[in-house]
Amino acid sequence: MTASIFRRHLPQQGAPPGSFAVPEVHVEPRMHVISYDADELVENDVTGVEELPGILREGGVNWIDVQGLGDGSVVRELGELKNLHPLALSDVVNLGQRPKVDEYDDVLFFALRMVQITGEGRLAWEQISIFLGPGFVLSFQETHGDCLDPLRDRIRGGRKRIRSAGNDFLACMIVDTTVDGYFPVLEHHGDRLEEFEEIILDRPTRRVLGELYRVKRDLVTFRRSTWPLRDALQHLLRDESDALSPDALFYLRDTVDHVMQVVDVSETHRDLSAGLVDVYLSTVGQKTNEVMKVLTVIATVFIPLTFVAGIYGMNFDTQHPGNLPELGWKYGYLFFWGLCGLLVVVLLGVFRRLGWLGGGVRD
Repeated sequence: MTASIFRRHLPQQGAPPGSFAVPEVHVEPRMHVISYDADELVENDVTGVEELPGILREGGVNWIDVQGLGDGSVVRELGELKNLHPLALSDVVNLGQRPKVDEYDDVLFFALRMVQITGEGRLAWEQISIFLGPGFVLSFQETHGDCLDPLRDRIRGGRKRIRSAGNDFLACMIVDTTVDGYFPVLEHHGDRLEEFEEIILDRPTRRVLGELYRVKRDLVTFRRSTWPLRDALQHLLRDESDALSPDALFYLRDTVDHVMQVVDVSETHRDLSAGLVDVYLSTVGQKTNEVMKVLTVIATVFIPLTFVAGIYGMNFDTQHPGNLPELGWKYGYLFFWGLCGLLVVVLLGVFRRLGWLGGGVRD
C-alpha cells in the first residue's frame, strides 16, 4: 500500500486545544546539547531533562536537539522547563503540520518538513519543529538522523560567522540547512526524469509509468512542503520579528531565495513529469496504431486472395465449357498463383502510395 502524501496525527475528538497526540513512531528520544560561543564549544548527550539546567551555558548559544518523539513526556518536560506555549507543543507531536512560523511572546516557533533519500531511492519525510527563545534553540525531529550534519560540522570547525552569532542566527541556519536538503532530492528526481524520457521514447514499459507516477507524487509533496514555508518566511521578513536580529533577518532572506528556487525547480519537474506521462500514453498509442496498421495491411491483402480462392474452390461441373473453363486448362494452376501474386503486388503498391508502408505521398 502506498503511504499517504501528507500524514496527520490528531488528538482525540473533542480534546481541548493544546492536547497531545503522541505519534506512532515508536522512536525513543535522544537529546544532544551543543553549547558554544566564539571561543569554546561543549557537547553533551543528555539522558533526562533534569540534566539540562546544569549544562546550558549562560550568555552563549545553546542548541538542544531532540531526535525521536516516542515519549511525549520529554516534550512536556522541556515545555515546562522553557515555558513553551501548549499550542506550540501540541504542534510538535501532532505531526503533519502545515509549514508555518508562529510567535508566542518572546518565543518563535518554526514547523517545516525535512526530506532525505533512503537506500532504496525513496523519499523519507519528517517534521522538524524549532523553538527560538531567550538563550536557547530547541529542535524536535520524528526519528534519528537528519540532514543537519553540515551545520554541526561548521559549528565544530569554529567558523567565525556562526560561532560569533547568537541563537537567532543558529535557528535561521537550521531552517536554511533543512531547505538546502531539498536540492539533492530535486537533482535526483531531475536525473530520473531524464532517464524516463529516454526510456519512454525508446521502449516504454508499465514499470516506467509506475516509477513516473511515484516521482510525480513526490513532487506534489514538495509543493505542499515548500509553498506554505515560502509564505511563512516572507511574512516573518515583512513583520521583522523582535526575536530576530537584523543580521539574522539578512541571512533569512537568502533562505527565502532558496525556498523560491526549490518551488520553481519542483514546479518545472512536476510539469515535465506530467508531460512525460502524456508522451508515454502517446507513444503507447502510436505503437498500438502501428500494430493495427500492420494487421490491417495483412488482412486487406488476404481478402481478395480469399475471394479468388473461394471462387476456384466451388464445386462447378467442369464437363460444361462455360463453367470455369480454365480449370481444364493445363496452365490453370499457374494462372491462379500468378493472379494472386499480381493482386498482392498491386495492393502493396497502393498501400505504399498511401503512405502506409513509408515512402509514399504522406512521407
